[in-house]
Amino acid sequence: MSGTDGKKPGFFARLKAGLTRSTQAFTQGITRVFTRRRLDQAALDELEELLIGADMGAKVAADVVAELKRTRFNADVTEEEIRTALADEIVKILRRVSKPLLIRPELRPHVVLMAGVNGSGKTTTIGKLAQKYRGEGLKVMLAAGDTFRAAAVEQLKVWGERTGCPVIAKETGADAAGLAYEAFERARNEGYDVLLIDTAGRLQNKAGLMAELEKMVRVIKKIDPAAPHNAILVLDATTGQNAVAQAEVFRETAKISGVIMTKLDGTARGGILVSIAEKFDLPIHYIGVGETADDLQAFDAEQFSRALVGASSNPSQG
Repeated sequence: MSGTDGKKPGFFARLKAGLTRSTQAFTQGITRVFTRRRLDQAALDELEELLIGADMGAKVAADVVAELKRTRFNADVTEEEIRTALADEIVKILRRVSKPLLIRPELRPHVVLMAGVNGSGKTTTIGKLAQKYRGEGLKVMLAAGDTFRAAAVEQLKVWGERTGCPVIAKETGADAAGLAYEAFERARNEGYDVLLIDTAGRLQNKAGLMAELEKMVRVIKKIDPAAPHNAILVLDATTGQNAVAQAEVFRETAKISGVIMTKLDGTARGGILVSIAEKFDLPIHYIGVGETADDLQAFDAEQFSRALVGASSNPSQG
């Protein structure tokens, strides 16, 4: 993707390091499957099980294996050839969802609503985005819309101090929709480029909390019918298939426009990102592979696919 070319070798190395647990699971599985070196039906069946076990989902696994069977059945293959072939198939799925989150300067503010369950890394992700945008010279405001948890408000205030961004907050239990409305009005009146709104970590089975999220969206639209301009779902990779269930519910409730996946460095189930991409076709904007703001990186389909399966970096990419 444009804008990252100069950093690619360093990013690929960081990405590979962050995805170590997922990559090791794949590599060990591929080594086990291909001791025979011939891509016969037994090897393909084992490979399909390996992909499903990595949380890629049954459809992705079946499609990838079908393509390998079509192109390489009964051929002698090396492990690196299989890894490269896997990466090539995975990237076909991911390329269509690899889309940057573009801030539109003419909106002033560009309103980004951040949704996701507690523990997904949502508030931290807001802080990291604020740091990135401030680094680009943008004027950023934060709104502490998770009014149920004092800890979330405090966490956002820490990020506000760290990044030099004002944080609009109210007392615990305050009306989150009212807070969002107030923050939007102020951000517009004071000429902010970006407004990042935190929301409560709504569990998908809490109907009341989901209704409040819908109310927040409704209230924001009273100021600008096109807002929020992005509704981003933050998903925790370590939750595996639970992330699919969360995406299903939030997509309906908050009209989710894109995804950020965090904690890919903390799991061997990095394939869940592929499963999410295939099932929902939602843009994936950023991925988190570590603790620092630099470890929240714009999603790159080619680099991710190769790092995930342990294939070497594509020379044309680096």
